[in-house]
Amino acid sequence: MNSSRRDFLKTASVIAAGSVLPVDLLAEARKRKAGPNDKIQIGLIGVRSQGYSNLASFMKNPEVECVALCDIDKNLLASRTADIEKLGFAAPKHYSDYRKMLDDKDIDIVIIGTPDHWHCLQFVHAQEAGKHVYVEKPMGNSIAEINIMRNAARKHGKMVQVGQWQRSQPHFVDAINYLRSGKLGRIRTCKAWSYVDWKGAVPKVADEPVPAGIDYESWLGPAPLRPFNMNRFHFTWRWYWEYGNGLMTDWGVHLIDYILYGMGKSIPSSVMAIGGKYAFPEDDMVTPDTMTAVYDFNDFTMIWEHTIGIGLGNWRRPHGMSYIGENGTLVLDRQGWEVVPEKQKIEAVPVQKNVGNGLDLHTRNFLDCLKNNTPEKLNASLDIGRNVALVAQMGNIAYRTGEKVSWNDATQSFATETANALITPVYHNGYKLPAY
Repeated sequence: MNSSRRDFLKTASVIAAGSVLPVDLLAEARKRKAGPNDKIQIGLIGVRSQGYSNLASFMKNPEVECVALCDIDKNLLASRTADIEKLGFAAPKHYSDYRKMLDDKDIDIVIIGTPDHWHCLQFVHAQEAGKHVYVEKPMGNSIAEINIMRNAARKHGKMVQVGQWQRSQPHFVDAINYLRSGKLGRIRTCKAWSYVDWKGAVPKVADEPVPAGIDYESWLGPAPLRPFNMNRFHFTWRWYWEYGNGLMTDWGVHLIDYILYGMGKSIPSSVMAIGGKYAFPEDDMVTPDTMTAVYDFNDFTMIWEHTIGIGLGNWRRPHGMSYIGENGTLVLDRQGWEVVPEKQKIEAVPVQKNVGNGLDLHTRNFLDCLKNNTPEKLNASLDIGRNVALVAQMGNIAYRTGEKVSWNDATQSFATETANALITPVYHNGYKLPAY
């Protein structure tokens, strides 16, 4: 990085949090507000879905420039480059090997938007290369990996924002402020849920040749070597333990995070879980389509529920959280929040609707913290991402072992060997778990 850009990152004035420019004004805004050497340069690893959504959000800010895209699918690289050019930006460089992209000294921020089983390696290597990182949730795909990521970030000292963008959504913050007013009285039970009728069965399909333009071995990375199967590729990879952890980490880390935040907790004393493939027992998914986990925090319980194929969840909301107090219940989701009194003990609060774009506010928060060297102001810091990923993993491990599991944070282990056996993944194909 040249001295001008280094000084820019340290001293540039703050753009007010949440000020997001329309895409059609970006080119002119960039000419006015940022010179050619005063850009925060971004490289994206994993360009298909949420990774590109994250990049597009960053690029709404006039000081940001995308200089590199990395993906194992050449077809996606071409289509995303066309998307970027349509917005009036120069075409970024292409990489199929993220390690080569990390060698680019001018890249300031790396966005990691790959499947979960790749997060740890790419995160650690980005830290070692001196890059700041925006990593998609869940932070990692196992307890060992999230701890390694935390240790690597502490050693290398680069700034990290986890993609739990609800932490930047104003109405979520307003709901927590009400919760902490004490009006609900003592909270004894909290619930978080995801009911997704827009996801259905994953019918079994035969293995097939690797499609043209895809480096499938690189996609697998540290996961077990197996023939190409479309079910285990784009999007639906998340229903197989080798690559993801099902709805618990797909939606759960967003929703459970706000229970932890609102209640001021991080680690439960124990977890029990039940469920299975009740909706689609013969389909190709491995992770449960129906699951309930009960967390004991000693002074309150948290219940997680998820279903695939049913959309009518608690309080007639397909997803959400509720804080059930002795005076009333606060119900919160991405559309808004409300308070329902218990026997008229408090005043009802009608639905307070969502205002603003949480993802745009989240990426703006990261840029502001980077430019002003204020990591303490990150809305979804490394530790926030690590804590909720740990809690979600605890629920899945309770389900997979059929045990009531208890976590010892001092020893970073469970009370039983069957649960401990699921802490650390086995890496394959010559890849090694980083040593941190």
